Amino acid sequence: MTEFAVLLAVYAKEKPEYMRQCFDSIYTQTLAPKEVVLVEDGRLTPALYELVHRLQAEHGNLRVVSYNVNRGLGYALNEGLRHCTCDLVARMDTDDISKPERFRLQVQYMERHPEVAVVGSWIDEFINRPSNIKSTRKVPEQNEEIKRFARSRNPVNHPSCMLRKSAVETVGGYRTQPYFEDYDLWVRLLLAGYRLHNLQQSLLCFRQSEQMFSRRGGLKYSCAEIRFQLHIHRMGFISLGRAVGNVCIRFGLRLVPNVIRRVIYLKLLRK
Repeated sequence: MTEFAVLLAVYAKEKPEYMRQCFDSIYTQTLAPKEVVLVEDGRLTPALYELVHRLQAEHGNLRVVSYNVNRGLGYALNEGLRHCTCDLVARMDTDDISKPERFRLQVQYMERHPEVAVVGSWIDEFINRPSNIKSTRKVPEQNEEIKRFARSRNPVNHPSCMLRKSAVETVGGYRTQPYFEDYDLWVRLLLAGYRLHNLQQSLLCFRQSEQMFSRRGGLKYSCAEIRFQLHIHRMGFISLGRAVGNVCIRFGLRLVPNVIRRVIYLKLLRK
């Protein structure tokens, strides 16, 4: 089968126990990666450094890229991509858990469909332990469905995806687009004529927390969302009316109390 890499970025606020679970899921896959590239986005805690050193001792294919200043996810992933020697690259966040068949199924799909630049999947969203699934984020399967969906919502679950490095680099890689680095990449790939696909099953357990719902609210996030909607309008992906509509639909969600936003995400947006 085609060789592939796994790309992750970690920063100081990550919990070592979550990152250990993440790496355990990588190294118990039914299809093993050729290499795992971990980007240390700024200085880490002593406990995280200790874990990274332990993981390096356990796994000879783990490559660590580090720098001293936190520069954000987009910068970290571009830096990590430069160090990936495989064209197929699986993304993951360091607090999530890949299901055992994930990499094998995605590599098989990409081998059968060389025209596809990104393959994602559904994700099971859990709290505390993977068996405690609270919701499943389902995304459309085919490219045309994905393109329509992308005009209003993020069409690919970023931590679940496997991408072609060559395609990502052709459209300029990840860009600085706070909170929306992945969404911005999908839009640019679609506009460039690349095809995206989502496997219609959950291949990743995505960790939820109160902090996650908090990050998706507030004035700062709302302003970033407005800038992003105007950005993809200027790129020609959506009309100005759609951009305004998207902002209006979301604005109230961003400013309600965290407990209400959590209920809306879990009970309404995952239906």
